[in-house]
Amino acid sequence: MYDALIVGARCAGSPLAMLLARRGARVLLLDRATFPSDIPHGHFVHRHGPRRLREWGLLGHVAARTPGVTSAIVDLGDFPLPIREIVEHDLPWAYGPRRTTLDKILVDAAAASGAEVRDGFHVDEYIADGGAVVGVRGREADGRQVEERATITIGADGRNSRLARFVSAQTYNEVPPILCYYFSYWQDVEAENFEMYVRGEQRRIIFSFRTEDDLFAVFVGFPADEFPQIRGDIEGTFMGVLDAIPGFGERVRAGRRADRFYGAADLPNFYRKPYGHGWALVGDAGLHKDPILALGICDAFRDVEFLADAIADGLSGRAVLAAALAEYERRRNEASATDYAENIAAARFAPLPPQVLAIRAAVRDKPEDAARLWKARNGMIDPAEFFNPQNLQRLLGGRSAASA
Repeated sequence: MYDALIVGARCAGSPLAMLLARRGARVLLLDRATFPSDIPHGHFVHRHGPRRLREWGLLGHVAARTPGVTSAIVDLGDFPLPIREIVEHDLPWAYGPRRTTLDKILVDAAAASGAEVRDGFHVDEYIADGGAVVGVRGREADGRQVEERATITIGADGRNSRLARFVSAQTYNEVPPILCYYFSYWQDVEAENFEMYVRGEQRRIIFSFRTEDDLFAVFVGFPADEFPQIRGDIEGTFMGVLDAIPGFGERVRAGRRADRFYGAADLPNFYRKPYGHGWALVGDAGLHKDPILALGICDAFRDVEFLADAIADGLSGRAVLAAALAEYERRRNEASATDYAENIAAARFAPLPPQVLAIRAAVRDKPEDAARLWKARNGMIDPAEFFNPQNLQRLLGGRSAASA
């Protein structure tokens, strides 16, 4: 009998197992993959993600494999804005480790913290007793049939979570898929650590960054209804978007593509009720959104801390578990609400407010202000340090300071 049984050992499940085990819980972590294992998903860790990796003692392992992202070019359809020195308290804005690297670091951290990790494990079914989820039946990597039980069973098994289906978890704030994506990797590309190009009129976005082994990852987002057409000529359509950005396609073509193209179209936006009698959901299983702002990993890191607090309080008797899990849902929803709305607006290529364009224009030739703007927008500094009346008046004068 375990305190917590977690299905899914990637960016949500492994950190949750690690945090619970560090608090003394008996944790079983299961995944059908064997690690290291790749997955055709994004892998950009930014905003509060690097800070949490540092607090957990794992950032050094990530930084040893992939460079920190400390410079960028961001073009929102107005002009390419260079941003330099994106570092605060010796912490780079972002990292882009491949999932083979990041997930293995997280799985190893869970095991080192005392969680029991079984990869290559296939969950065949969930077990219910008296209306509560009490565990799983499945097969070990060697084919042995086993049954494992726990006080709480957690689904960290992605947007198509089997546990969510088993318990008929309610969804809310749903928005159907908006964009689809293709991506690949290039060697020997002359580029900034990070480059983003948004073309709202064409409904296209390029999201690119330096990853490990000096590879340059390039993601392109298209309207979801174009997915069947794009599949007919992936490379031609993809490279056509890059070529439409002056100089960018040329720089990428000067390198060498080092991997195949990967694609994804099943990208709905939703919240799920993340708990019930004997079960909980975390990561994409409980909250999924379009990848346009690359929030998946850092939001999973945040939410596992909320869930670890709730489970620890429930197991220790400091709170009734159901009440603690309700507080987890409240904290998750409060922390994610603004980003969720902004993410959907970005995926729809909603026109930018005039004051946003005015502020970008005002910092175009002011490198320190451009860096502070980026840090304020990405949670590296208190937004009030940049978005205060005095600073906006300094930058904008009478143009748009009041509305900004």
